[in-house]
Amino acid sequence: MNGSVDVHFINVGQSVSTLIVGPSGETMLVDTGHYRDDGEYVLEYLKAHNITRIDYLVTSHNDADHIGGNAQVIEYYETQANGIGAVYDPGIAASTQTYQAYLDAVEQYNVTLYETRAGDQIPFKGVNVSVLGPPEPYLEDGARNENSIVLKLGFGQTSFLLTGDAEQAEEEYLVNTYGDRLNVTVLKAGHHGSASSTGTALLDVASPKAVIVSSGWNNQYGHPATETLERLAARDLPTYWTATHGTIVLTSNGTTVTVKTQQAAPTDPMALRDGEPIEPGTLTGVEIRAVLRGSGDWQAPTTTTSTDSTTTVADGGVDPTTLDVVDVQANAPEGQPATAEYVVFKNTGNATLDLGGWTVADSADHTYTIPDGVTLPPNETITLHTSVFS
Repeated sequence: MNGSVDVHFINVGQSVSTLIVGPSGETMLVDTGHYRDDGEYVLEYLKAHNITRIDYLVTSHNDADHIGGNAQVIEYYETQANGIGAVYDPGIAASTQTYQAYLDAVEQYNVTLYETRAGDQIPFKGVNVSVLGPPEPYLEDGARNENSIVLKLGFGQTSFLLTGDAEQAEEEYLVNTYGDRLNVTVLKAGHHGSASSTGTALLDVASPKAVIVSSGWNNQYGHPATETLERLAARDLPTYWTATHGTIVLTSNGTTVTVKTQQAAPTDPMALRDGEPIEPGTLTGVEIRAVLRGSGDWQAPTTTTSTDSTTTVADGGVDPTTLDVVDVQANAPEGQPATAEYVVFKNTGNATLDLGGWTVADSADHTYTIPDGVTLPPNETITLHTSVFS
């Protein structure tokens, strides 16, 4: 597997915006934040990360808290940067000024707009991007949340599921249609962690190793809902929340996913609110918090029915192991050698990890490879002293 994929869950408050940078440098932006911010947080983040073109702009659905920056992003990239490749939209209109401004920008700058449905593929170089929803015909008489564009991103043995604001009806459709093919490494909680999303059936088939929640601190809706957090806690799922962890960057090398966040905060679902809030739009750097093991390749279904026996799924089994960073000594104390710098990893899963061949990289571009044959039992730790494991 050549290169890596970065998935950025940008801290945009009570909203969502996800940037994906593929191994070839192509980019995808899913949603653009809240209308109250007019895309400011998203554009500042993209500029800070030298994103000069958006190859694929995906609108999960046309609620104003998801398309708030669409018009501004299109205008900026079409007039001051290298353009928008194409826009992907579920095709259900909204009667808002934000939606009209978005359509006006598409028309003004002659950007290609695709109505996107289950079974479509987005031709992202080096990444398998399958569109799992909405179906034809639409669900629930065309309700916008229940017809969100749902994406599954596959890269090597790692995968990510982005469900927009899908609620009970679309989740039921996904489970009934795809079943275990929804198995992923990381799941973005639907509808900002609301009680009506990220239900038991979806969690059971997706079996993620971590969950991302994008919503604002102390928001008026109570997101993430206690019911949702209880479902995550019952499965011991590490949960990262943009309100306390800040922007969350997941980097996949095809075998593992490294989790980096702006701020250290609890990942126990029932303790999320014990973390300190971080302001939306904050542009500080991210640090490594955990490494997740992938769970096998996933191929797009050849049909939209779950009974098709010709669909191929490679190693869809669940790997419950998780590697967490539990201690870091970034700078050697005065008078001590460089080997006094270390990082401690702990296997917080319930199965032994085979670490042979895994790599650890630091901000100075040093890379350390764990020798073959090194394993880590559950609840045990391993320490990297600069370049020596113990």
